Amino acid sequence: MKGFDPDFIDLPDYILKITKEIWEDRGLATLHRYYAPDIPMRFPSGLVRGNQAVIDGTLATLAEFPDRQLLGEDVIWSGDEEAGFLSSHRLVTTGTHTGHGAFGPPTGRGFTIRAIADCAAKNGVIDDEWLVRDVGGIARQLGIAPADHARAQIAREGGPEACVRPFHPRDDVKGPYRGSGNDSEWGGRLADILTRMMEKDFAVVRAEYDRAVRTEHWGATGGWGRDFPETQWMRLRSSFPSASFAVHHRIGRSDPGTPYRAAVRWSLTGKHDGPGLFGAPSGAEVHVMGITHAEWGQWGLRREFTLIDEVSIWKQIHLHTGDL
Repeated sequence: MKGFDPDFIDLPDYILKITKEIWEDRGLATLHRYYAPDIPMRFPSGLVRGNQAVIDGTLATLAEFPDRQLLGEDVIWSGDEEAGFLSSHRLVTTGTHTGHGAFGPPTGRGFTIRAIADCAAKNGVIDDEWLVRDVGGIARQLGIAPADHARAQIAREGGPEACVRPFHPRDDVKGPYRGSGNDSEWGGRLADILTRMMEKDFAVVRAEYDRAVRTEHWGATGGWGRDFPETQWMRLRSSFPSASFAVHHRIGRSDPGTPYRAAVRWSLTGKHDGPGLFGAPSGAEVHVMGITHAEWGQWGLRREFTLIDEVSIWKQIHLHTGDL
């Protein structure tokens, strides 16, 4: 790979190794080398610019959860060395809440959640990123309701006028990555499944999902069979029935030793105008950033992983309603 250290065999090797080096080997300063100085990073919680902010955020997280581990579960990627690569990296991350920080005084409790990071890389540097972490899953395992954690965030950040605004497309900036993925049928198939569900055609679950599908969703929740994903997706869409759905990036892969798999980054943008996962309709303008990974087997889609950040959604609702 042009511009990358020869120690890295390919893009998945690069992503997995630098993640371990940064977090578990405590190489925070390596972010000066691996991340572009002015990188835009989009979290559901807000837009961050520059690698120094990434370093400071990583330090604060490690201070709060010093035994944190990031276990690379899969890297689904597209692109090439000329145009640049896009890695959709799914992790299982664990930790114990023994320090003060974003989740308040130490509880001594542990957590296990997933995160998915879409990272654009070229010439050995990550220069554009979208990351969804299951913050609601952490909160729940520490004994905090996601809605209450959103309220605490607003208060800790100085109240509704001063607090950090969750990410919304109107606040976005253009980064250097211009790709939209690849033309693999598997990326197209996952994008079609998501689109059909967002068009309220939930029969697609029983048509496309294996009867024994395993689904892992936001809130550190999961289930076997078709009922779990069908109900979860219905409740999400019911919360924002008039919101606009968009697919922003899609990748499909067929690699030796792996099932057919895909990664799709998507969003819902619009009013909280229906009942569902987020209580009674509030009328709040909400942006939901989501990333879905999927794997296929002989009888259809057999593994689905989807992340949204419930806490950032609740924060948008609270800021609208004033329920602080």
